[in-house]
Amino acid sequence: MAEEITLEQFAKNIAGSTDAARLALAEQLKAANLWTGKVSSKFDIKYYNALVKLEQALQQQVALDKLVGRPATKRDAVLVELIAGGGAEGTGTGPTTTRQTYVTSATQTAKLLDTVAQDLLERKLTKAEKAKYLKILNDEQRRQPSIQTAGKGFVTTQGGVDEQQFIQEKIAGTAEAKTARATDAYSVMLQELGGLR
Repeated sequence: MAEEITLEQFAKNIAGSTDAARLALAEQLKAANLWTGKVSSKFDIKYYNALVKLEQALQQQVALDKLVGRPATKRDAVLVELIAGGGAEGTGTGPTTTRQTYVTSATQTAKLLDTVAQDLLERKLTKAEKAKYLKILNDEQRRQPSIQTAGKGFVTTQGGVDEQQFIQEKIAGTAEAKTARATDAYSVMLQELGGLR
């Protein structure tokens, strides 16, 4: 089964389509209570906001599909379902939920990697090691997006990755880190006992 295209690609496709096709979709978005104001074929921020609302409905449906173990619903099927059901409930009045995937760059992570490595390995990481841990961290960040729920007078954020904690756990689990800790413990014990005689 083909994977659903991203919101960005979907928006580009809509922007590049004919006026008639954009107007037809805009009318469907209005019928689904995803469009606010007068319907137009002009691809502007109002149009894009309606597509974002459709994307949020899609993501919620996909999460539900995954939970109950059925194939992921497609974007067009979500739109048809919203229209058939009388439109999106509480559009614009209730809380909105947004999934945000934050992926750090090599420069953002470099200092943190060096600090953690210095503490646990008593050395800085090589470029290859930094690249390895950056990839592991980025994969985890993609796997665990933060979920933000916003409503009138409140905003809550759940999930996401604590980069420092994650990196500490990964480096601490290496054989080199375990050896460094054992060597440190042995040195402390020798100092406490007054050294070798």
